[in-house]
Amino acid sequence: MRRLLRWPGNVVHFLHLFLVLVFGGLMYLLARLGTLFIFPKPRRARAVGKLRGWTLRQGMTSLGATFIKMGQVMSTRPDLFSPEVIAQLRRLQDRLPPFGFAKVKKIVEADLGKPIAELYAEIDPRPVAAASVAQVHRARLPGGREVAVKVLRPDVRRQVERDAGILLAGARLLALHPKAKLSDPVGHLHHFVEAIHDQTDLRIEAENYTRFHTNFASFGDRVAFPEVIASHCAERVLTMEFVRGTKVDALPPGRHSQVAESVRMAMFKMCFDDGFMHADMHPGNMFVRDNDQVVIIDVGLCKLLHEDVLIQFIDMTKCLSMGKPEDLVEHLRRFHVYLDGVDWNALRKDVDEFATRFRAQDIGQLDYGNLINDMFALGRRYNVRPVTDMTMVFVGLITSQGIGKLLEPDVNVFNELARYLMPVLMRRNESIPDTDHARAAQAPS
Repeated sequence: MRRLLRWPGNVVHFLHLFLVLVFGGLMYLLARLGTLFIFPKPRRARAVGKLRGWTLRQGMTSLGATFIKMGQVMSTRPDLFSPEVIAQLRRLQDRLPPFGFAKVKKIVEADLGKPIAELYAEIDPRPVAAASVAQVHRARLPGGREVAVKVLRPDVRRQVERDAGILLAGARLLALHPKAKLSDPVGHLHHFVEAIHDQTDLRIEAENYTRFHTNFASFGDRVAFPEVIASHCAERVLTMEFVRGTKVDALPPGRHSQVAESVRMAMFKMCFDDGFMHADMHPGNMFVRDNDQVVIIDVGLCKLLHEDVLIQFIDMTKCLSMGKPEDLVEHLRRFHVYLDGVDWNALRKDVDEFATRFRAQDIGQLDYGNLINDMFALGRRYNVRPVTDMTMVFVGLITSQGIGKLLEPDVNVFNELARYLMPVLMRRNESIPDTDHARAAQAPS
């Protein structure tokens, strides 16, 4: 009976989705035609990329929580989307109007099994943050400790599951077209939907915090994660230490070397030591305390990396720095995902040009973000994509370099990465690559 009552709402939601897609598609086509007359050919590709990204952002904003969150997950996949599209998706704001405190009280008491007055000595009815999946309230435990209480939005999981069903049906329909099938729309959509679905169970986020605490126990006061209050956590409620500090991108002007190094080392450790990575580690999710300690929050979106990710990364570095075009093509064949129909001869020529351009640059001035974006552009052109684990590592390195530029502009992230990897390679008994970066890292300081 309950499912039957849901059908009218589902039909209305589907019609809303259909109308947004049709209207958005028509607007895109008209604007796309306009670019043919407004922009000269050299600038047209970037203009079209911005238009696609803007159209996606506007459509996802109008469709609500699931689509906003999906756009944010999509923004972590530069292997699938151009830099112009990624830039637009990163501007998606999931700040939504808060839901009433009466619903907060009902959810907390239902999940934790006690009256809210017994659980918290006080709780502010006004949230300090309200996003698409949950909102956060400041509170105090009976002993006086200040905490943050994260509460899932009512029915958000059902909404995500409903939207996922509609989207997967559309992806399967799209995959019937031979050309569209090459992009594996069903597989990628499954990845996006699973990432969003995991964020509707706050027990997963609590487990992620616990795992990061264990992994970073040796980091001392440099990097921290909020402590979780396990007795006050459930599927729809997460209680943790309340973090006070300044967001990384709001620090006062000047050099912040210790903070930059802490962020850089945290990212390297996640990628190459632990194989467990915060997949949404942008400046807004990092606070800096008065003692320069970096506190990382919002760990609902994490990725467990495959154990051979370091081998893949080192193999790519060797091929890029000193290999022949054939070596890099063989690396792509071995470690990347592709379907039949790749023009390997044309790819080999473009790889040769890319490697030559890379080696001609001054290592000290080389921009890691531009390098990796060029690699992704090459892969998109030939439908050759890195496995998701390598994509996450690349995104992490781009993030750490971007924050480094903000806080410590003159530090060469290539050399810092090489220095970090030397002991990791020796511990794992891996061969040290014969590259400029590796030789510089082994040289006495």
